[in-house]
Amino acid sequence: MATIAITSLPVATAAAVADVLPIVQSGTTKQVTNALLFTNSTLVAPALGTVASGNISACTSTGMVLTAPVIGAATGTSLTATGTIVSTGTAGVGYATGAGGAVTQITSRTTGVTLNKTSGAITLVSAAGSATAATFTVTNSTVAATDVIILNQKSGTDLYDLMVTAVAAGSFNITFRTTGGTTTETPVFNFAVIKAVAA
Repeated sequence: MATIAITSLPVATAAAVADVLPIVQSGTTKQVTNALLFTNSTLVAPALGTVASGNISACTSTGMVLTAPVIGAATGTSLTATGTIVSTGTAGVGYATGAGGAVTQITSRTTGVTLNKTSGAITLVSAAGSATAATFTVTNSTVAATDVIILNQKSGTDLYDLMVTAVAAGSFNITFRTTGGTTTETPVFNFAVIKAVAA
C-alpha cells in the first residue's frame, strides 16, 4: 500500500443530506445517511458536556436536576420549592406589574368595593375622619379563606388604624378608624394578598 502524506489528502467538505456512509456488517454493506444521523435522532444517555448554543425551548425533561444554575430572566406559570426562596438583591420579593389594581369607594365609607387583584389601592369616599371604627367589605376573587391580607395607609392627612377583621373565600373586611383626626379627605389604603395554607 502506498503511503499518502496527510498534506496530500483532499479537503473535507460538509456532508450533504443525500450523502451516505457505507458500513460493512457480517459481510453485508449497509449505509447511513446524513439525515438518519442528524435529523430526529434519539440520543440515549449522552454526556453532552458544555452546550455552547442551541434552542431547547421545545424540549421536555423529567427528573432533571440543575445544580446552581444561572437562570437570568425567567418566566413561568408556577414554581415549587422545598427550601427557602430568598432574594439577595435590592428589588425584593413581590408582585410584578399587572398583578395590582385600584378601586374607589362610592356612597359611604361602609360601602363595599370589588377588586379582583392580589394587590392594589383602595381610595375611600370623601368624608370626615372619625375615631369611631367603620367596616367595609372588599370582594376579591383571588382571596382564599386561608390567605393573609397585609394593609397599610398610602396617603391621607389623618392617621388611620387599619385591621383585617374577616377573611373568607372571595372577600375580606377592612375595619378602620383615625387616631383622632377629622379631616374631610379621600385617604388611600394599600393591600396585598399573601397566599397561605392551613396545613
